[in-house]
Amino acid sequence: MSESSLESAQNKQTQDRSPKPWVRPVAIAGIAIASFYGSVCAGLWFGQTRLVFSPEKEITTTPANFNATYEDVLIPVKKADGTSENIHGWWLPNIKQEEKGNLGDRKVILYLHGKGKNISANAKHANRLMRMGFSVLVFDYRGYGRSEGSFPSESSVYTDAQTAWDYLIQKGYKSNQILIYGHSLGGAIAIDLAIKHPEALGAIVDASFTSMSDMAQLDPKYRIFPIDLLIHQRFDSIAKVRSLAIPVLYIHGTADEVIPLSMAQSLYEATPSRKQIVIIPNGGHNNNAATNEPLYLNAIRSFFNL
Repeated sequence: MSESSLESAQNKQTQDRSPKPWVRPVAIAGIAIASFYGSVCAGLWFGQTRLVFSPEKEITTTPANFNATYEDVLIPVKKADGTSENIHGWWLPNIKQEEKGNLGDRKVILYLHGKGKNISANAKHANRLMRMGFSVLVFDYRGYGRSEGSFPSESSVYTDAQTAWDYLIQKGYKSNQILIYGHSLGGAIAIDLAIKHPEALGAIVDASFTSMSDMAQLDPKYRIFPIDLLIHQRFDSIAKVRSLAIPVLYIHGTADEVIPLSMAQSLYEATPSRKQIVIIPNGGHNNNAATNEPLYLNAIRSFFNL
């Protein structure tokens, strides 16, 4: 081989080993995409409670706006370090029931609200339930309204619900006089509390969901992420309802744009205890009772033999 041919062959081999001009930008783009994907995953993990809970501090409405008699209550929640934080709530006594003096006939609703705002948004419905013949305890989880504490989490709201239950027991109510009511996220909290108290009168689960993982899957932007690995605020109601022992009334609206009716149907089908599902025509996520109050209230009266 001539010297020129050898040099030409060497140059060709060098060119073959040289990076193609498109490799560098593709590599940079890949690194950027991977970095962005990882950052979003980290954001979903560390910022998850901010997606699940939407607390507000200002109390804008009270039961007095609906001519209801009530009193403010502060209930201490014991922390692991031995200190305590107060949760704030409203006690709405059903005057006729309380005046009867027969403690065995008393019934009370433990009201667990949803993810947004605070008990201000629940004053009207709490009054509605009180007028049915119940006394009602509605309270804010820590981090909401006038309740103390930092931003809420799944574990903290479960503790708060149990603390409110204990308060009613200390107040003289028996377990079988307590009806657990939960709306939306509160429905998941109600299911968790009901599992712990199979001796309760029953539970009402209004416009709630199967699990936080299922809720995330409803949003197309989350489908490219490993949701089951990232979610730690699980609220896995569909797994828990299989252990329910108390009567459960599910209520859901056909026009709920937040949580599909199919989730309530799935919860109902998975529940082994005595159960009923009431579907409110044209009911939305926050207005089932207002949409058809007779159907809503009569369903409660009928199911719980009131």
